[in-house]
Amino acid sequence: MKLDELIITKAIVDRYFRKLTEHLDLDVAVVGGGPSGLVAAYKLAKAGKKVVIYERRLSVGGGMWGGGMLFNEIVIQEEAKQILDELEVRAFPYEVEGYYTADSVEAVSTITSKTVKAGAVIFNGISVEDVVVHDEGRIQGLVVNWTAIEMSGLHVDPLSVRCKYVIDATGHDTEVVKVVARKMPGKLLTATGNVEGEKFMSADKAEKLTIENTREVFPGLYVAGMAANATFGGPRMGPIFGGMLLSGVKVARDIVERL
Repeated sequence: MKLDELIITKAIVDRYFRKLTEHLDLDVAVVGGGPSGLVAAYKLAKAGKKVVIYERRLSVGGGMWGGGMLFNEIVIQEEAKQILDELEVRAFPYEVEGYYTADSVEAVSTITSKTVKAGAVIFNGISVEDVVVHDEGRIQGLVVNWTAIEMSGLHVDPLSVRCKYVIDATGHDTEVVKVVARKMPGKLLTATGNVEGEKFMSADKAEKLTIENTREVFPGLYVAGMAANATFGGPRMGPIFGGMLLSGVKVARDIVERL
């Protein structure tokens, strides 16, 4: 078969825009494709919900790829092992009871594959720059643009998508929450009404609080993973990822119940 460059181009354009137009009206939009965002999207898709992940980088996985200090192993605790088992990621018991390790590259690639095959769609290279809020004061959509446009500083108007719920899973940066806090100061469902900020590292406290802080922070907006602790004032936890995975499960469950 002789390959035709024009057909190759048309195939990419046709299929991409079909995928895009079919996913402009969503049940849930997940911002950030780290471990909590991936697991949340996986669980939502398995529940039959229409879910998209918007990831500003080319690759998903967040900080999981690098393990700890580029040693590409991650640690999870006993409570989270069942999630890796469900996703068919191998986890190996460490010499201290209750601790497990997993290869970070296997973890990210396998979780990503399972998420997409469950029915979630990932749009990479796309940044969220604003939210859609109507008179009732509830988030009802996202405003998106190419990350390359943002990085280049070009003045190009964005597009918007509609969704019933948004999950901010952007990690330490809390990108969506900060937009809301900036435009509606004092309105977040936190102690001060604003972003509380991430505290010093404490793995044990952070893992527990990651799950506790996974909740709605503004009507229609949930936080998950490290974004939950950064929003509600919890500590960071370092290269242990059980709380991230459990946070994704919790936020998906809570939203499914409301949908």
